[in-house]
Amino acid sequence: MEETDINLVKRTRNGDRRAFNELVTRYQRRLFGVCFAMVRNHDDAMDLVQESFVRAYRNLDRFEGNSAFYTWIYRIAKNVCIDHLRKAQRQRTVDYDDAVGRDEDSESSILPPRLDVNPAHVLGRKELMEKIEKAINDLSPKHREIILLREVEGMAYAEIADMLEISIGTVMSRLFFARKNLQNALADYVGIARPASDAE
Repeated sequence: MEETDINLVKRTRNGDRRAFNELVTRYQRRLFGVCFAMVRNHDDAMDLVQESFVRAYRNLDRFEGNSAFYTWIYRIAKNVCIDHLRKAQRQRTVDYDDAVGRDEDSESSILPPRLDVNPAHVLGRKELMEKIEKAINDLSPKHREIILLREVEGMAYAEIADMLEISIGTVMSRLFFARKNLQNALADYVGIARPASDAE
């Protein structure tokens, strides 16, 4: 039986570093998806995941257990990424499209599995993936985040609401418009009828 996050946190607080290593192993891949979705750079995302766990370790006494451990460390990772983006914006202008590799088999690709896109209708899998990734890139940060949590992470509405500290209604609204914006962006490419207008 898998040990609970709460028990691993307690063991870590008592000086058991192996317990924290278990938490890292359990959540590093999911955090990478979060960080990559925000910064769009593989190496930066890896560094930010590490920084997020370092901050979590140093501030573990602040984890009260009122929410899930992943919810808590997700918020840390999100703030770490925001700080990184603000710093990068002050230092230089970054062309994210050029900075991101386009490996179709990479685990870092963020692909919504519920778009009902048929690859047979397009010129090839790689081209389709690039088009979808660009469409996700072009979403607003809030819409990109909601797509990641629901379509990629597969989280329930209530979990997302708790994680983002918003209402379930807001979750549903953001998800609705995020999906509509993706469909609109891909309409010409995959033969979906383009809506007359797309409200935000």
